[in-house]
Amino acid sequence: MTHTFYIAMSYAVAAVVILCLIAWTWLDGRARQKELAELEASGIRRRSAQPTGDAA
Repeated sequence: MTHTFYIAMSYAVAAVVILCLIAWTWLDGRARQKELAELEASGIRRRSAQPTGDAA
């Protein structure tokens, strides 16, 4: 194994790991957004959301 090959493979492995983490985070975010949309559609609201219909 040459030094150049070792360095190139190290960069390649690091790039693959980083891309996997980015994809995982993106897909998980989409799943959480879908879950939130389903909860809001069923009438469950966030505690931080302003109540509708209340006179302030």
